[in-house]
Amino acid sequence: MELKDLQQRVLDLAKEKGWGTEAKDIIFAEKIALIHSEVSETLEAYRQNKIDGDHGVGEELADVILRTMHLAGIYNVDLEKEMSKKMDLNEGRDWSKDQLYIDRDNRAKN
Repeated sequence: MELKDLQQRVLDLAKEKGWGTEAKDIIFAEKIALIHSEVSETLEAYRQNKIDGDHGVGEELADVILRTMHLAGIYNVDLEKEMSKKMDLNEGRDWSKDQLYIDRDNRAKN
């Protein structure tokens, strides 16, 4: 299944369940908070070493992506195009100045 087809399934389900399919139907911050809650649930599943199965890391990551697809669909964001553009940027980026990697490298030295 292509990404755009899955995104349409998400929007179809949102319409069926009354979750909103247009910007006027939703509160943007609420949708972001729901994505964040799924990220937090993913971390909790990892902390409990629940990688597979119900409420495992895999299922929670799927929830993150599905909620993101819902929001993107509401705003007609072509996720495949945007992710491809972002990958092109990331592949060409100089990560040596990124603070996360500087901190990681400094910890490794100690």
